[in-house]
Amino acid sequence: MTDLEFVTMQNSTSVRSAGLPLPARLARPAFAALSALAPSLAAPIAERVFLTPPRHRAPQHESAALAAARRTIVRDGDSAVTTWTWGHGPVVLLVHGWGGRGAQLASFVGPLVAHGYSVVTFDAPGHGVSPERRSSIVAFVSAIQAVARTLGPVRGVVAHSIGTVAAGRALYDGLGADAAVFIAPPADLVLQAHTILETLGFGRRARELMQERVERRLGVPWSALDVRGYAAEMRTALLVVHDRDDAEIPWQDGAILARGWPGAVLTTTGGLGHRRILRDPCVVRGVTAFVAERVLPDAPARDRQEATASAVA
Repeated sequence: MTDLEFVTMQNSTSVRSAGLPLPARLARPAFAALSALAPSLAAPIAERVFLTPPRHRAPQHESAALAAARRTIVRDGDSAVTTWTWGHGPVVLLVHGWGGRGAQLASFVGPLVAHGYSVVTFDAPGHGVSPERRSSIVAFVSAIQAVARTLGPVRGVVAHSIGTVAAGRALYDGLGADAAVFIAPPADLVLQAHTILETLGFGRRARELMQERVERRLGVPWSALDVRGYAAEMRTALLVVHDRDDAEIPWQDGAILARGWPGAVLTTTGGLGHRRILRDPCVVRGVTAFVAERVLPDAPARDRQEATASAVA
């Protein structure tokens, strides 16, 4: 079995076995019928579904973490990106995943601040306290770049799930970080998207038309957001952390990505799933140590950026 066959099997199985929320279960027959009868009419509905992330109430421990931070609004075109900052020193940026919030990575804040870093997180457009209803990977990337321009330079990145796709693209586009940590990263965003939409009932032709609509809206082909396409060119030190029991993005995805990124290190956990991995003390210690070994608080940020730029050029 090839890696792609494994990922296809795992994605299909894990998404279906996780079950759908009640509204999605009720809508699924209608999506399936419309896709079969009029895929061109189903495509814009699929597009709205695809670009509208779910929102969930933040638990108390996340709210408490944000209360201790310095809150700043960063302008990104017409969007206002809310950021939170702790500590002082070289900036380590925390990037949440689809349907997530910046505070979901709050477990990394204390240890990183104790090592002399300034830790910054944000709510991407369409997420958390952001006013927009819709979002995209392109919006994530733009928000990362806006935060880096305003509060950077960014020297380290810790990203989760779909946020790793945006962080990877930002690094490729020139974000001058010395170290990156990708937690539960997807290896194939297109496959992941089509699998989810298929589970919701959208047929193949409707999904294809949806992808075309999204590419026109965003102005980039989905292939430009595939980390595997440029991973071999990357020089940022990378740690990939993935749980074998992740029911949303299979562990094999992290292994594929780590294998394609020069010098990347893969760490495998068990029993933590897709989100509890962000709060596991062993994971937090390992991630902090990886960043601390590569982002030196006493190194001039400008010199480090110039060195990174020279290595990539």
